[in-house]
Amino acid sequence: MQTLTHHIGGAAVEGRSGRFAEVFNPATGEVQARVPLASAAELAEAVEVAAKAQPAWAATNPQRRARVLMRFVDLLNRDMDKLAEALSREHGKTLPDAVGDIQRGLEVVEFCIGAPHLLKGEFTDAAGPGIDMYSMRQALGVTAGITPFNFPAMIPMWMFAPAIACGNAFILKPSERDPSVPLMLARLIEEAGLPKGILQVVNGDKEAVDAILDHPVIQAVGFVGSTPIAQYIYERGAAAGKRVQAFGGAKNHMIVMPDADMDQAADALVGAGYGAAGERCMAISVAVPVGAETADRLIAKLIPRIEKLKVGPYTAGRDVDYGPVVTRAARDNILRLVESGVAQGAKLVVDGRNFALQGYENGFFVGPHLFDHVTPEMEIYRKEIFGPVLSTVRAASYEEALGLAMSHEYGNGTAIFTRDGDAARDFAARVNVGMIGINVPIPVPLAYHTFGGWKKSAFGDLNQHGPDSFRFYTRTKTVTARWPSGIKEGSAFNFRQME
Repeated sequence: MQTLTHHIGGAAVEGRSGRFAEVFNPATGEVQARVPLASAAELAEAVEVAAKAQPAWAATNPQRRARVLMRFVDLLNRDMDKLAEALSREHGKTLPDAVGDIQRGLEVVEFCIGAPHLLKGEFTDAAGPGIDMYSMRQALGVTAGITPFNFPAMIPMWMFAPAIACGNAFILKPSERDPSVPLMLARLIEEAGLPKGILQVVNGDKEAVDAILDHPVIQAVGFVGSTPIAQYIYERGAAAGKRVQAFGGAKNHMIVMPDADMDQAADALVGAGYGAAGERCMAISVAVPVGAETADRLIAKLIPRIEKLKVGPYTAGRDVDYGPVVTRAARDNILRLVESGVAQGAKLVVDGRNFALQGYENGFFVGPHLFDHVTPEMEIYRKEIFGPVLSTVRAASYEEALGLAMSHEYGNGTAIFTRDGDAARDFAARVNVGMIGINVPIPVPLAYHTFGGWKKSAFGDLNQHGPDSFRFYTRTKTVTARWPSGIKEGSAFNFRQME
């Protein structure tokens, strides 16, 4: 069995804590590797290495830093198939989905190549008599990111690419469930020319997380995961004086208006609800058809599409629609929530509880499920299921549908399918959710816009990637300069009025 390592100071470093986590192949249920879980002392050593390396990197001009990212993009494309296969083997998602995971991270790296422009400050000539005033954006120092299992390539790159482009060092604590790709990314970016110690990967669990949050040298922390943990990360990190952006759970609604193209809406719901086995924070988990006739037409379109979904391992071919969920515990929790929906009176119109895949009986596969007549008080509506389960909540009117999305505690993403421009504009303007799709089911912004939810889906005031990422990973310094050659008078003891 393979034993993985940390990546510290440009080298593979064996764990010394004596604690390990098992890394499974979700398709077979077999343990394929073990990953070390760092102690607080091991994390502190990584911080020390980063702190020594960071000043020279920050002093490197932004154009040279951007050239490292250019070469990194080339290497990501060169090794795309290798990275995707490693990702699918540990996470379970299909190969096309794994490529998409890497590609969306790569696009943020491409955006960060624009660092020389994005880091420009402001200048005011003659702000006062003989006085110039200018601002500059400077790196924070050592920063860190705690990333989830469901996007082991994309989200690490969303964090470390802008942090590094701004001149920071970055310590990545990836999910212990699929840690191989983050380790591969660290080696690749060093091959691209990144100095050793600027990007380090420290594997671990809560002990490593708490060490990151408490370490006085670490200036900023990014996190993506569940809402309870996001809130914990935000509160503990902020109490320690750090900048924190922490993104939590979601319950994304898709409103289907009576005038919507029902085939288009059904196709969108199937892709957005069941892709990646529903293990996406931007997955659509609630369909909200407006009117009984709309609901009946939508359900009739959905059932045959869902029943035809091909579930299997990534090795079964590129026509597999989705693979297993990441762990046995995740599978069991999804099935428990399905049972709670049945017990609480929802109608299970597509029942995947007895799904079994010959030859993969020990894998963590979950069949597709479709509920109708779900109501807001049910557990399957209130909680994030993070599995291939779509709930249908029937709304009598547009206002009722809008109210459902607005009253839910999560506010990550939402969508409306309609041919009515007035309805779409009203929805976008009024709904209290961070990312809105209009006839787009998964409205993940492109790299040059920012990604972030509202309400209990996000903690902190700056989003991921786009311009916000450069604000998050830098501080603004403003300089007021007056040169001696311009001083004609003696001391002044008050602010001088403009003439």
